[in-house]
Amino acid sequence: MKSPRESFQQIGDHRVSCGHLLPFGVSPVPGGVNFSIFSANATGCTLVLFRPGQDKPMEEIPFPKNYRLGHVWAMVVHNLDYENLEYGFRMDGPASARDGHYFDASKILLDPHAREIVGRAEWMAPPQASHKPTFRSRVPVGVGQLEPNGSTRVAVSELIIYEMHLRGFTRHKSSKVKNPGTFAGLAEKVKDLANLGINCVELMPVFEFDETENLRTNPTDGETLCNYWGYSTVGFFAPKASYAASAAESRQVSEMKEMVRALHGTGIEVMLDVVFNHTAEGGADGPVFSFRGIDNKTWYILDDKGAFANYSGCGNTVNCNYPAVREFVINCLRYWASEYHIDGFRFDLASILGRDSQGNPLANPPLLEFLAYDPVLADCKLVAEAWDAGGLYQVGNFPSYGRWMEWNGKYRDCARRFLKGDLDQVGEMVQRILGSPDLYAAAGRKPTASVNFITCHDGFTLRDLFSYNGKHNLENGESNQDGSNDNQSWNCGTEGETDDPAISGLRLRQCKNAMALLMVSQGVPMIYMGDESGRTQRGNNNAYCHDTDWNWLNWKPDAFGKEMLRFTKSIIAFRKANPPLRQPDFLSELDQIGSGYPDISWHGALPWHPDWSSSSRTLAFMLCGRHGQALGGKHHFIYVVCNMFYQPITFGLPVLPKTLQWHRFADTSLPAPDDICELGSEVLLPSQKSYEAKEWSIAIILGK
Repeated sequence: MKSPRESFQQIGDHRVSCGHLLPFGVSPVPGGVNFSIFSANATGCTLVLFRPGQDKPMEEIPFPKNYRLGHVWAMVVHNLDYENLEYGFRMDGPASARDGHYFDASKILLDPHAREIVGRAEWMAPPQASHKPTFRSRVPVGVGQLEPNGSTRVAVSELIIYEMHLRGFTRHKSSKVKNPGTFAGLAEKVKDLANLGINCVELMPVFEFDETENLRTNPTDGETLCNYWGYSTVGFFAPKASYAASAAESRQVSEMKEMVRALHGTGIEVMLDVVFNHTAEGGADGPVFSFRGIDNKTWYILDDKGAFANYSGCGNTVNCNYPAVREFVINCLRYWASEYHIDGFRFDLASILGRDSQGNPLANPPLLEFLAYDPVLADCKLVAEAWDAGGLYQVGNFPSYGRWMEWNGKYRDCARRFLKGDLDQVGEMVQRILGSPDLYAAAGRKPTASVNFITCHDGFTLRDLFSYNGKHNLENGESNQDGSNDNQSWNCGTEGETDDPAISGLRLRQCKNAMALLMVSQGVPMIYMGDESGRTQRGNNNAYCHDTDWNWLNWKPDAFGKEMLRFTKSIIAFRKANPPLRQPDFLSELDQIGSGYPDISWHGALPWHPDWSSSSRTLAFMLCGRHGQALGGKHHFIYVVCNMFYQPITFGLPVLPKTLQWHRFADTSLPAPDDICELGSEVLLPSQKSYEAKEWSIAIILGK
């Protein structure tokens, strides 16, 4: 029998031994560091070691042939100071794009499993001439551990989601945080988020990406345009370095963990927007810095000529249901859930995750099923953007396995049409208010499958939705050809900014209408950063490339924004105080408890007589609070009156039980502060029989 000493080899200045195949990536082991990497088609692999920030490698160590098992190379390098180390890999193999191979041993490649990526610690800083390649892998050190995850997660039916851009949230000088545009900056603002009333932040991409990958010039003012949003992932296991105030000390891992801890400390969950449908390597003319150089044919969907399938609209499509890639995605999410205590994930262009290696939609996609039933992710929310750029639209029939929620694009589109008074919308709006049972009930899904939204990062802000009829994207440098043309927006009488008080007042009313409608609908509401305070993108409906003050959150809003902020806080508080608005199951429209009233009933200008005609622009509904008593909280009757007609309409009020009277909580047509009340201070109506609803207004009336 050979002694353990005889299993070592000496390669250059380093003693090495056969490593552990799992986990992939880098992991410290007694006496050394274990390096493990997978490639089904490479013929050789070399580990490249650097001193931090140095141009030339300090050592290159080829993996001995017998350190490979199956398709995995694994090696322990002994007596290695990994705390002062950067690394990459060179891969040998065939170079034939026609056959799907891009191996090039001259390129130093980024570890797909790198937990920390260095090289771009400062936002928009030019790459260091002495730091090649731009991105290198690093072993996180001194990161600490979060406390055991003993906090109770927010029930899905209770969620109120706030979608935000991490940098844009605190980058504006008005935020007055110590470290604007960073994880630490967000941590300073957790009380403001809690005061708003939301209980979940959905962070746009915070995995490492290259904001400089597509630099160009704004044709109107010479501003440098960049990849501001970050939907172009470089490294899936690493937080973006330049989102950390402490990145120069390589503390981005710790800083992000501290941000999560701060949010959890105020009862706010953290959901990450993850982009597994494509990578930053783009199409055939894109860079080779990681996956493509390690094993292109495994990682990407290719046709029989080696060309990249492009269901993402970004040049490539990740081969998500190939077993090794599927395992990569699952392990990545497990890492974020266990190491950072992330509460949920929103999957960009999630329909791609259900395509096979030829791009065909699968009836039972293995990846989606694995994620739904994974034991580590069992308490995490899973939210699908249930469409892709290849035309696969699955809102209502995304493979859910009883777990997946969906961004409900049909709610967005119907609500926008209804709010501006389009014809033939009332019938569909009823379904959307109910949590879209027409989409989800037949499959046994709940209203909580529907993430309701009217605006998000894609498209107009809420204020712009009622200020512009068309997109104004010339500043993107794409001749106004980018961004959606189907906005279902309305400028309320003139395009863009105006001094006309009547138009400005109508726009503010419509923004309030949208926020009110969202908060009285069953399902899970989501609002977009700044909509609560009147943020405008000046008519740009695709602001992905602008890192500038108008694309950041201004913490000192104008008069419009201040009034909107007050209204938003109050309507969120109203939703949270009234359980009938957030039912875990679909309402039946029946009286199942003998209260004398259905759980929800529909009305028109006459009580109990809704107008379902194609010309109708009015809708009223009543929730009987007694049906929600098992949920706790208050049990008022809630009567919501929506008049999207261009003239006032008087609505009759249903008769209440004798002990109750109608009180006005909100009316978007009234000037502040009468537009909405503080909880408990609702105004008794002088008439208990009727209520005049002004044009384009929503009123919320309580029977108590």
